[in-house]
Formats: sequence, structure tokens, C-alpha cells
Amino acid sequence: MKYHVLPVTPFQQNCSILWCEKTRDAAVVDPGGELPRIVEAVKQFGLKVVKILLTHGHIDHAGGAAALAAQLGVPIEGPQEEDRFWIDQLPQQGQMFGGGQVAAFTPDRWLNDGDSVSFGEVTLAVLHCPGHTPGHVAFFDAADKLAIVGDVLFQGSIGRTDFPRGDHDTLIRSIREKLWPLGDDVTFISGHGPMSTFGAERRDNPFVGDWT
Repeated sequence: MKYHVLPVTPFQQNCSILWCEKTRDAAVVDPGGELPRIVEAVKQFGLKVVKILLTHGHIDHAGGAAALAAQLGVPIEGPQEEDRFWIDQLPQQGQMFGGGQVAAFTPDRWLNDGDSVSFGEVTLAVLHCPGHTPGHVAFFDAADKLAIVGDVLFQGSIGRTDFPRGDHDTLIRSIREKLWPLGDDVTFISGHGPMSTFGAERRDNPFVGDWT
């Protein structure tokens, strides 16, 4: 699997474009906005988007999902259904954060822990990782040891838990019980900021390092 990380919106949210090298079928993860830039990147790589994947329902991750799905004629998969209330509130989030007209929607497929999502010959495992939001999911490519973790974990930090239905203890448990077992050599793309590895975070992260 190949990937391209494209920071979008004033939140500098990492929208990830993932694709199968053989078929050129692609998935767009967390299209929070700036859709022309996302579409242009897809064209530059010569890809065919076949689905949109969402880690959670916050506007910087899901704000452009409905419009992009309509534009490309593709389904939306994820997050887990506990984030329905966040997606239902996308219009209000748009007004609150200056995101303009943002549509609520119902994903074509809610995802649960243990599910998988596929595009081309690529299959990603789905991990339910609540804490930042109750329905947050992460995606894992075991073949390439790559995880897309949204706002669960960052280089040197962790996701906020002061939003409605966020929970700090649940987030820490998600990281330690769902992400760490995947292996120290796993590289991850987070929702904001640079990439890192689980091993580096277990060593250095002041919130979830093994020494904390």
C-alpha cells in the first residue's frame, strides 16, 4: 500500500490518501475540507477513489465527507456508531468553527472493532479506540506495519478528552490495549502533526510512555 498525507483546513488535519499499488484503487481517510486539493492530489497520483474512511465525527476530519462522497459517487465507511451524535451535529460544528455549510450524513457503513475495510488488494483492520470520541476507530495495515490513528495518539502527545463523551482513562486504555500490541515497529499517521512509531511513543511520550 502507498499513501500520501495532505494537511487540510485551518486545523491542519492530516487527510490521508491510501492506495493499492496494483489496481490504483484508493481510499480517502478523513477528508475534513479543502476538497479541490484532495481531488487534485488524487489526479496527480493517477488514482480511482472507491471509498471514504472516517476515524471519527469531528468537523476537521469529517466535514468534507458528504460533499466528497457525492462528488465522487463513493460510499463512506466509519466511524463506529457511537459517533453518530457528532456527525449529526456537523452543521452546528460548521457554524461554530467557521467551516461554512457542512452537511450531516449517515455513513454507508458503521464500523466495529474487528471489522475490515478493503480497496483494491489492500485490506485494513478496524480497531475501535474510544476516548477522544466514543466512536473513534483506527485502521491498521499489517502487511506494511502502518496505522492511521486519527486523534487517538500523536507524536509526543495524546488526543483531547474534554469534548462531550470524551474520557481520559478510556483513551489511555485504547492506546495501551489496542495500539501497543500491534508492535513497536508500527509507523502511524495521526490526525495532526508528524508521523511516529509506537516504539518511539512507548519510549518518549509523556502521557503513555511505558515509564509513566
